[in-house]
Amino acid sequence: MRFRVGLVAVALVLAGCTSTPSEDTAPIIVPGAPGEQAKTISPDDIGTDRFTAPNERDLTYVVGMIGHHRQALEMTALAPDRASNETVRGLASRIHDTQGPEIGAMEQWQKQFAVDAEQHGHSTALPHVDHATMPGMASTADMAALTAATGGEFDKLFVRLMITHHKGALKMAEEVLSDGVDVRVEEMASDVIATQTDEIKRMQDLVLP
Repeated sequence: MRFRVGLVAVALVLAGCTSTPSEDTAPIIVPGAPGEQAKTISPDDIGTDRFTAPNERDLTYVVGMIGHHRQALEMTALAPDRASNETVRGLASRIHDTQGPEIGAMEQWQKQFAVDAEQHGHSTALPHVDHATMPGMASTADMAALTAATGGEFDKLFVRLMITHHKGALKMAEEVLSDGVDVRVEEMASDVIATQTDEIKRMQDLVLP
């Protein structure tokens, strides 16, 4: 009889030690991005695959950079038939081979965002971006001049316009790294900075006749 009483006592003690964590643990405050309010989440959500909606800066960056990259592809597509300098041709090919897949990655991010946002009750709308006003974009006149140029004239104009174009992309990437919240967007922006900083240096070091 004493043995049974002892077992019951141990069972009661163990039951008291396994109370529900959500009842005894305070909620956790997660700081928001600059200008945004902090969020309160349950401790049970820590370590789980939770959806965090990208902010306006993330969405604007991706929409804008897709258009920015597409103009770069238009510019590089002219090089094989118009450039006379082999280094310029090589740089154009490198830019084309890099930014094409980057567009694909950003478009895939947009598709996944639409799925995740809908599942979690967030708006799936993308912001409107006036691509003509983005930093570094070549004007219609610039593109017409580049299309008409050949040989050494093309080489010089291509390098000048592409350096300006790349610097504009760096500005956009730095802004989203400062104000965005989406980890994947930050990774893509960091890749843009690393790649295009190197390409700017290569173009600036290029000596053309």
